[in-house]
Amino acid sequence: MRAWFSRTGSILLWQLKQDRLRLVIWLVPIIAVTVLTAILFEGLYPDEGDRQRLAQSVLNPAITMLLGPAYGVEQYDIGAIMAHQMYLFTALATAIFSILTVSKHTREEESLGRMEIIRSLPTGRLAPLAAIMIHHTLSFVVLASGVGAGLYLLSVASISFEGALLYGVGISAVGLFFAAVTAVCAQLAESSRGTISLAFFVLIFSYAIRGLGDVSYDGLSWWSPLGWMLETRVMVDNHWWPVTLLLVMALLLTGLALYLNAKRDLGAGLLPARQGPRNASKWLQTQVGFTVTMQRVSIIAWAVGMLIFGATYGSVLGETGTYVAEIEIMKEMLNIDQLTGRALIEEFVSMLAVIITIFATVPVILSMYRLAKEEKLNRLESVVATATSKQSLLGIHLVIGLLYSLIVVSAAGIGMGLMGQRSVDGLQFMTVFETMMAYLPAIWVMLSLAALCVGIGRWLWITWAYLGYSFVVVYLGGALEFPEWMNKLSPFEWVPSLPVEDFKLINVLILTGIAVLISLLALASYRRRDLAG
Repeated sequence: MRAWFSRTGSILLWQLKQDRLRLVIWLVPIIAVTVLTAILFEGLYPDEGDRQRLAQSVLNPAITMLLGPAYGVEQYDIGAIMAHQMYLFTALATAIFSILTVSKHTREEESLGRMEIIRSLPTGRLAPLAAIMIHHTLSFVVLASGVGAGLYLLSVASISFEGALLYGVGISAVGLFFAAVTAVCAQLAESSRGTISLAFFVLIFSYAIRGLGDVSYDGLSWWSPLGWMLETRVMVDNHWWPVTLLLVMALLLTGLALYLNAKRDLGAGLLPARQGPRNASKWLQTQVGFTVTMQRVSIIAWAVGMLIFGATYGSVLGETGTYVAEIEIMKEMLNIDQLTGRALIEEFVSMLAVIITIFATVPVILSMYRLAKEEKLNRLESVVATATSKQSLLGIHLVIGLLYSLIVVSAAGIGMGLMGQRSVDGLQFMTVFETMMAYLPAIWVMLSLAALCVGIGRWLWITWAYLGYSFVVVYLGGALEFPEWMNKLSPFEWVPSLPVEDFKLINVLILTGIAVLISLLALASYRRRDLAG
């Protein structure tokens, strides 16, 4: 049995060296945002009266569905506020980190042929998978320690050492759980894309049934690992046993992943792959048709997901008035003072629209980066050896990215518009839909930046970092009082906030022009450089 794990330590060091920048980019911001948010809450709610008014406003189904149940409302101190407002969202960030990293070191390494090289050396069959799970364990120990120490050193009266430590351990336990889930998915799917899709489905399903259980169906939350995490009642009762349950389940799933990895062939998946038709159609024989066909499942899945995402938020629009009006931090985020009624709902719609479109940008960037992945797999050489040029390949992916953005944003706008129309009297479908569609030029800027990174052949992480920066600016820029020039660095801040602001055609034209110029630069860069080989 020991031979199966031979050289696990060497592989672990290699993985940590590969991920040293990725770990900094993910873990440091999570720790920093957590600590800064606690400082922010302490400044926003200095007296008990403010905190009790906040406690009354969070006791509604809309907020419970989004953030989880509020605990400790009888004495709603800074610790309880912090746990309710940030605990679930921070755990989601760690889960996403786990899904992307584990997929990279499992299925993606197999697709690139690196795993075959590793397995040809005197290493154990299960050593790579064991190494990535140890990798995540060490990473989340650092995260739990950093978050716990950071919160405790703030010396906030309501944040005890136990509460701060449990906060860090809780979000890290969720990260480990989804690392194990992704490891299992990597054995079932036959590609990195399939692994990520399965793991994200588990994450979205866990979030959805947790929300339904907390609002409507007692006991349903226990079918979600996110529901277990919230049962810790961190900063209030500090229950440790749900974290233990998460860690035990993560260990069992890791064991299952190792067992499945030992049984399957390298490069194969345990789920049967669907066979295609015997003969390719004329559409499939074109480069456009082939590219669309390869991405159609992803397009449909993301469109359905964004439709549900938009509908979920649209269904709670009618219950957000009290929440936004009473919570001081929401006033800061929205830059509002005394808005009420319809004006308040429309302001909230504009904030939801930009957040949803930022999420909708993710599949658009992934669609462009698929070309870079094909290049890594040495599949493009045979394509450019024909009459198809490199510029046309990149141009096709740009056009598909534009269509992709239109589809996913339209789906989110339709979902939120239809459900918002039902939940808020007088709210027009087109009002919500046009608010969503106005952000398309900002998505095109992100798409063109991704194309430029592909054209240069490096620095693909810049687009993700810029998208993350845009999310922070949009979501917390007002509350953290960022200077105006920092806000304007994000393309999403240049879009007029319909329906509150008037439509500004010049802003849209500027963003579209920037996207066109960057795209032209990307095409020129891609034409001049050699393919990686």
